[in-house]
Amino acid sequence: MEKKQDSFTDVIILAGGIGERLWPASKPDNPKQFMSLPDGVSFIQSSLLRSLALKPEGRIIIITKRDLLEKTAESVRNLSARLSPEEQEKLRKDILILTEPFQRHTTAPLVLASKMLELKDGKEHTVLVLASDHVISPTEAFVSDSLKAAATAQKNFFVCFAIPPTSPDTGYGYIKAGEDLSPDGTIVRIDSFQEKPDLETAKRYLASGAYAWNSGMFAFTTRFFLSEVKKLAPDVYAAFDDLIPPPAETELSGGINCIQGWQSMDDAYGKAPSIAVDKSVAERTDRAAAVKASFNWDDVGSWDAFCKYFDRNADTTVEVGSRNNFVYSDIPVALCGVDDLTLVIKNGMALVMKKGSSGLMRDVVKAVKEKKKTGD
Repeated sequence: MEKKQDSFTDVIILAGGIGERLWPASKPDNPKQFMSLPDGVSFIQSSLLRSLALKPEGRIIIITKRDLLEKTAESVRNLSARLSPEEQEKLRKDILILTEPFQRHTTAPLVLASKMLELKDGKEHTVLVLASDHVISPTEAFVSDSLKAAATAQKNFFVCFAIPPTSPDTGYGYIKAGEDLSPDGTIVRIDSFQEKPDLETAKRYLASGAYAWNSGMFAFTTRFFLSEVKKLAPDVYAAFDDLIPPPAETELSGGINCIQGWQSMDDAYGKAPSIAVDKSVAERTDRAAAVKASFNWDDVGSWDAFCKYFDRNADTTVEVGSRNNFVYSDIPVALCGVDDLTLVIKNGMALVMKKGSSGLMRDVVKAVKEKKKTGD
């Protein structure tokens, strides 16, 4: 497929995460990407709407876990009612679900998709990589910035999106901007990547004005990306070296295409190391660039972030002598004489958390897993 200048041929949506910090609503068989905000549109459906807004010429590829195939397909089907006839036809024709045999972080699936696209037609593709669980607005700004990313990727750069920080957040990786790559200063080389910092370091980053959050979305051309993986992460590249074209696509109900029974993919995954693309390529290439985002972005990675999108609790919640509580529950809840709590009752489990304590959630999930193992 010939790429159109300054546009994407294909979009890849990574949808294999678990969203542990939103336990117990998010769990392995019903992860965060299927949760919804008050508008009733799930996170993965929002990612699909953004993909359609970009009007890619080629495929919209969703990469997810094998046991989430049907749930992912159902999300795509349920979105159709919100779409124009043209968008419905685009999904029917060009949506493709790829299911991983097991998780190998983000480098392996991106190598897989890049090689698959090139095996299909022998040509270079310009790709945008999205997460399946972000909140982004407005769409017009996202599309405009993404087209800048496409143009930059076509100059052989691995492109990130730099999000202007609004607080000294310790939950994100940071990007330090380098030299300008555009006259208006909205596209820059990346001077360095920084790990998730402690609070004092994050405060210094915010005060300096030189750092931005790394959004976890990327743009690249398949040929450039594969050449960088071959150079910087040869073990991952070698695992897919003998990849053969996939079998014919299977059409699920609702006209949704997927690939099943691709033994060559399973063999490659069996050999591929598990490594994030941030570590394998982004932080090591000398061709890393960033588009300074003009859109609002939130990865909604915690209950403290999630609850900000709800201006009221469900009508089944009763509060007496209580204030500033957030309730997300399958059953009616009454609160008496308590303030500043997050209460989540989902999937037969409950979480009671003081607001502002989201940083403890990984420890909570770890402790719950240990209890299950020991049977206590």
